[in-house]
Amino acid sequence: MALTDSHRELLNRCIAGEPGGWKDLVDRFLRLFVHVVHHTAHARSVRLTPEDVDDFCAEVFVTLLDHDYAVLRNFRGECSLSTYLTVIARRVIVREMARRRAAEAMGHVLAHPSPPLPGDTDPRDIQRVDDTDEVQKMLAGLPDVEAKIVRQYHLEGRSYREISAGLGVPENSIGPALSRARAKLRGSEVKL
Repeated sequence: MALTDSHRELLNRCIAGEPGGWKDLVDRFLRLFVHVVHHTAHARSVRLTPEDVDDFCAEVFVTLLDHDYAVLRNFRGECSLSTYLTVIARRVIVREMARRRAAEAMGHVLAHPSPPLPGDTDPRDIQRVDDTDEVQKMLAGLPDVEAKIVRQYHLEGRSYREISAGLGVPENSIGPALSRARAKLRGSEVKL
């Protein structure tokens, strides 16, 4: 499907910075991005909150705005604008989901360790550990094989089969090893 005249005009207005151009683009494609978020999450078995959907859509919009609409300027018109933006949105969402998954596994995002007292933050709030040295310390506290499994799965994105072949461990032991490592990492956070 080719680029329609209305989408070409919308794209040109947005890139030119015409008043209302960006708003019209957002209004036109927001539902598409929400659909892409839900579809991508479903395909990856990721549970979403309404806040997650908002966050993922915001990431897509930030990507479109970056570098003076560089992504939109790179559109060549060889397909429909909807198709192009769907591909862009999916890439952004997959990247963000992978980043979150790695952060959770590595201890960057850790759940509140105990019920809050009055005046404390909501237990749904997330503590962030920004220091990569802390992450390395946490991994150093794991047995060597578990640390390698965590690194390869969460940081390098390797499959169970690839990890099994590379480390010479049974493929069906990877999942339990990851679960044990996550439990140990969560337990070590209380002491940090």
